[in-house]
Amino acid sequence: MSLRETILNVLRKYRTIAVVGVSRNPEKDSFQVASYLKSKGYEVIPINPFADEVLGEKCYGSILDLPENKKKRLEVINIFRPSEEVMSIVNQAIKLRRKYGTPYVIWMQLGIRDDKAAEKAVSAGLTVIMGKCIMREHRNNEKYILEEK
Repeated sequence: MSLRETILNVLRKYRTIAVVGVSRNPEKDSFQVASYLKSKGYEVIPINPFADEVLGEKCYGSILDLPENKKKRLEVINIFRPSEEVMSIVNQAIKLRRKYGTPYVIWMQLGIRDDKAAEKAVSAGLTVIMGKCIMREHRNNEKYILEEK
């Protein structure tokens, strides 16, 4: 499957996205991406240990801090953290996946890359998308995403 097909498949199939590193500041890309995803009908779970709430949603310190029912529904982890923090987030995702069978996707935003973490995630059965903006990909492909829903 090509990267484009993988991206389309992820955006069509999965509806629950944790945005790790979401900002409370509406000027920041992470806030804008989370807001866009929410406006398109995705369930956005904000992850920021320094915020209580973002976009009217309760914030969690990490994906491991999610309540059980959210852990079971978590499908995509969208990462807005420095590349050197990705391995830790992938390790958390793998821990959840072993226990709940979810999440399914690690999505690293533009400029974020960790090949070793990506390799580890793929070995654990996760799909990995690196260096792509989930909002831009959705916006550019929306007609194709909606077409085949």
